[in-house]
Amino acid sequence: MAILRGPDGCPWDQEQTTESLKPYLLEEVYEVLEAIDTQNPLAIKEELGDLLLQILFHSQIASEQGQFSYQDVKNALREKLIRRHPHVFQKHDHDSPTTSREVLRQWEELKQLEKGQKGKMASAVATVPKTSPALQRAFQIQKRASRVGFDWDTIEPVLQKFKEELQELDAATTSMASSPDDAQASLSIKQTHPDIEAEFGDVLFSMVNLSRFLGINPEEALRKSTNKFIKRFQYIESQAMKHDKQVKDFPPETLDQWWEAAKRQEGTTSQPMESNLNSPP
Repeated sequence: MAILRGPDGCPWDQEQTTESLKPYLLEEVYEVLEAIDTQNPLAIKEELGDLLLQILFHSQIASEQGQFSYQDVKNALREKLIRRHPHVFQKHDHDSPTTSREVLRQWEELKQLEKGQKGKMASAVATVPKTSPALQRAFQIQKRASRVGFDWDTIEPVLQKFKEELQELDAATTSMASSPDDAQASLSIKQTHPDIEAEFGDVLFSMVNLSRFLGINPEEALRKSTNKFIKRFQYIESQAMKHDKQVKDFPPETLDQWWEAAKRQEGTTSQPMESNLNSPP
């Protein structure tokens, strides 16, 4: 990487900054996830290499600016792993955690102490990046709140809360339906009924909490469902093309038949890989 960014290196690599590389870093993360979905070790290996390249790239830029090097990144990670795992590297403590749940709680407490100032613990949810996808951010915030004891013990109240939020959204949309149509002619629902957006957000947030109790990563679940929809919709498009027409040229009944045919083609042989929801962030 130092050669690529050196005087006789690659013009494109030389021009890059940490800001210009941000989209590529995010893109590589999603490509790793897609490779994991294929369960193809060679694809996973290749995509992990591409992700590592981004880490090397950012580290090289920082090194050129006298900030830190790739070796510093490795050393800092090594020290953090030792510091966050006292039950492994400092086994003299007889009160060390013995379960995954206890380990996660200890991890979060140590992280809060590290992020805090003058011995004060930082907020358990303060370090979740604001730029994270909203669904994943909600999931991470709920997980971290749970690790410090803010949680229900069973799934029943979680389900009840989800039902309550649905009822509130239903009440808000009923109110919208009773409004005069001409008053909304040139305004969006968000403008005329801001409470509906708030209620819809509450439904999503409670659904994320439900997914956590079910052991499901909502971002992962939605991503896979979206991919599944794409495959089925593309099958419908292919059927329409066989007739030299577009999807809109067919009645709903025909589209539904093709949709069901696409579902039958999928089969049940492939099983998605499970996400490790209990790994430290």
